Amino acid sequence: MPKALVVDDSRTMRRILAQHMREAGFEVYEAANGRDALARLRSDAGEISLVLVDWNMPQMNGLEFVKRVRADPGFAAVRLMMVTTETEMERMVAALEAGADEYVMKPFTKEILFDKLRLLGAIR
Repeated sequence: MPKALVVDDSRTMRRILAQHMREAGFEVYEAANGRDALARLRSDAGEISLVLVDWNMPQMNGLEFVKRVRADPGFAAVRLMMVTTETEMERMVAALEAGADEYVMKPFTKEILFDKLRLLGAIR
């Protein structure tokens, strides 16, 4: 079973995303900020294949998390999807240039999320 990490400081949003990811066939882990997520990725090296990460979080925001993950060659195969309220085109471009593979704007539907997962090749 593929493993996904959901990173958001909102407990409610983590639960929503985790439920959708379980429906998509993933085993799901959660983190409340980028720092904890990075620690989780390091402790489960090679096992987590997909990370859904919010932009606005305390301690380490989503953009910084994406940059740190992409700076580590050991995480080259990990797919990163920003799931955020940041809707400005400049933010989307910044996230993609930093190494995010996809970008989903909140609010979103399960169908939109699954469409993006299909684009990434994470689900069929």
